[in-house]
Amino acid sequence: MSTYQVAALGALGDPTRRAIFELLAGRPRAVGELANELPVSRPAVSQHLKVLKEAGLVTDQAEGTRRRYRVDQRGVAALRGYLDELWDSALAAFAAEVENTETETEEKDR
Repeated sequence: MSTYQVAALGALGDPTRRAIFELLAGRPRAVGELANELPVSRPAVSQHLKVLKEAGLVTDQAEGTRRRYRVDQRGVAALRGYLDELWDSALAAFAAEVENTETETEEKDR
């Protein structure tokens, strides 16, 4: 697992950051919009967005006097790659265990 993937998973470990990320997955939003939907202040939302941005999970763009945040697809792709690798390893280990158990059962039946 890369340092980048560790940071991304760590960032999503916080329930508030995960809620912000999930809201942004629906559509881009400004800090005020996010704060209106969460039980935290605008400064707190800004701090959480900073962590998500540093983890590569969100990006922002200036729109007039505001910044709109959106999910960074590159960060999501990197996380998905990690989870796919993890899932593939887990499935391979499970398949090997099943095969081993079947072989042991067949040997006992002989």
